[in-house]
Amino acid sequence: MASTLLLDQTRWDLVLDAAGNIALADEPYAIAQDVASAVRLFQGEAWFNTTAGVPYFQEVLGQTPSLQLLQSLIEQAALTVPEVVKAAATIVSFEGRTVTGNVQVTTSAGITIPVSF
Repeated sequence: MASTLLLDQTRWDLVLDAAGNIALADEPYAIAQDVASAVRLFQGEAWFNTTAGVPYFQEVLGQTPSLQLLQSLIEQAALTVPEVVKAAATIVSFEGRTVTGNVQVTTSAGITIPVSF
């Protein structure tokens, strides 16, 4: 069972558990949170892996990408999360610099998880 650091859903920052330790999230929430992080990551932002993330600066912001391209880029980012074997993105809104929607991911265990972004 994979764990990840639990992030506050509003601030997207670390959370402490009742004992004052950094809290962890377990599956399936851990997978959902990791997918949301992958979709939020701008390509080049992670200094340890500059190829990870969505090419927002290169192909989205200041451009007029098709919704199909944007959905594909988000699905590709979701598929980089271990245990995710299928991803289907839906764009709800793309106005200015804000993209909102969701991606349904299916894990290798056959669990389908909805993830909002």
